[in-house]
Amino acid sequence: MSKVYSIKTVQTIPISLTEAWDFFSKPDNLKDITPSNLGFLIVSKHHGKTMYVGQIIEYTVKPILGIPLYWMTEITQVADQQYFIDEQRFGPYAMWHHQHHFKAVEGGVEMTDIVHYKLPFFFLGDIANWLFVKSQLKGIFDYRFQATEAKFGVWKNGPKKEIQFG
Repeated sequence: MSKVYSIKTVQTIPISLTEAWDFFSKPDNLKDITPSNLGFLIVSKHHGKTMYVGQIIEYTVKPILGIPLYWMTEITQVADQQYFIDEQRFGPYAMWHHQHHFKAVEGGVEMTDIVHYKLPFFFLGDIANWLFVKSQLKGIFDYRFQATEAKFGVWKNGPKKEIQFG
């Protein structure tokens, strides 16, 4: 049986909680913070403009050799301007649970992402995680940090980012 892995990222940005929530809770903005080499494309027709519990969002991504993969997530929990959670319903992972937390801090917002994921194919999934999945997820979050700073500015009052794997 393969293991459940986790990644936690923390980034502080110099904008208001309202601005952060307004941007990050809109599915159409995902493309702006996802590396273009992943070929990320929202394909759902009726996913809505703002986040709500029960929302289904369908994508295609090309994480391996440019081969398109279908991915469907559901927004399972939303607490306005505090957090939302998306969970994979169909896609490349055996399990994907992604928490997005937002907290106002002096001079900005601290965003924390916590992802728990499991790969298919038992021990082969563990090998794939070691070979490339973990580093690919790190690259995606590194890109997200850079894209967020480019859009909203660089945090000046302390550590700007943190990534932890579990």
